[in-house]
Amino acid sequence: MATIAVTEKNFNDIADEGIVLLDFWAAWCGPCRTFGPIFEKASKKHEDIKFGKIDTEAERGLAEGFEITSIPTVMAIRDGIVVFAQPGALPEPALEDLIRQVRALDMEAIRKEIASDIDSGAAEGPADGTRP
Repeated sequence: MATIAVTEKNFNDIADEGIVLLDFWAAWCGPCRTFGPIFEKASKKHEDIKFGKIDTEAERGLAEGFEITSIPTVMAIRDGIVVFAQPGALPEPALEDLIRQVRALDMEAIRKEIASDIDSGAAEGPADGTRP
């Protein structure tokens, strides 16, 4: 499967289920241009995974919403839950390892952990609204 251009309009349709890998990039970014072919090659190899590219210049709302401060940034979403986000271009073996790890995740355990954090208030952050 080829990569998908992800926008604010199609993001929810793309990211709600299954494994989704996102590449936050910009045309002027040298490391982004280096990483692009690696990401594209992986998209053709792993046809069961959605590979999306988010142009941070055109989709500033998505970039801001995910607090992207450095590009390229690679993000992995599984069943609507962000399970990985890291700035920097990944070499092909590291991207393949990330895919292997995301496939191996126990999503039921992750959902239980999130529910537990929400129940205990840990997911809400400090009561005064400050961030750690």
